[in-house]
Amino acid sequence: MLSPYRIRSAMLRMDRRQSSFVCSCAVVLGALLLSAPALAQWIGYPTADVPRRADGSVDMTAPAPRMPDGRPDLSGIWISDNTPEGEESPSDGFNLGSSRFMADMGADMPDGLPYQDWQLPIVAERTANKAIDDPHIRCLPDNYIRAYGLPHLLKFVHTPDLLVVLNEMNAGYRQVFVDGRDLPDDPTPSWQGYSSAQWSGDTLVIDTIGIRDDTWIDWNGSAVTETARVREEISRPDFGHLDITITVDDPRAYTEPWSVTMRQRIVIDAELIDEICLENEQFVERMGLPF
Repeated sequence: MLSPYRIRSAMLRMDRRQSSFVCSCAVVLGALLLSAPALAQWIGYPTADVPRRADGSVDMTAPAPRMPDGRPDLSGIWISDNTPEGEESPSDGFNLGSSRFMADMGADMPDGLPYQDWQLPIVAERTANKAIDDPHIRCLPDNYIRAYGLPHLLKFVHTPDLLVVLNEMNAGYRQVFVDGRDLPDDPTPSWQGYSSAQWSGDTLVIDTIGIRDDTWIDWNGSAVTETARVREEISRPDFGHLDITITVDDPRAYTEPWSVTMRQRIVIDAELIDEICLENEQFVERMGLPF
């Protein structure tokens, strides 16, 4: 018998292949759910201070919480929001969403991402072979640009001087410093880069440099390079949502800067799980899943 933790791990791993595999995986996972025990550690544990309507439903549009200094508090567990407008509801850690940008970061751009010529054949090949060499599939960390669109929980822990983002996929983490420090002059490239932020009204503006060359930002295999400067503008318009506008300025990889806005919705009554993908991982093979 599999625990809800193991089931959620299986569900979350489904994002590794395109939609042609969804139906068969749903059948497998549905069978797993039927055999799951009713309880597990912190599954369904109530989230504190959740605003509710008279009927008991979560008020997603209630005012955003604020820190003691009056700034919006971005703390919470978040997942990509793909629910229709007017039908927003919180996730409980099982109904997980992925963004339309997960496969193609340029999905909303009429002509797609403005690739430099060298990226065009690479992206075409990676798209044609269904991302067989995707670092995500091979258990390597996802940079934060990509993480916002994947169906994996992100936990924001926010203080006046620091925003920590915990990614349940491979127990990843990111630090965003809000203490006025300058970005490093010559950073050693890293998975998440180096991030420093300041407030502009109620919007947290984050500048990041020093992201590794070998990280993908979508299933198509689009990449950023070590020359990239990425700006995020994060606002919390209400209790249930984050709006994250990302602007990538990377002249080595793109002919001009480009921007996307990736909305997140709150996750309540849930917690991060150990979703560890390691070299020689054999769960998918043993379950006979078609990946």
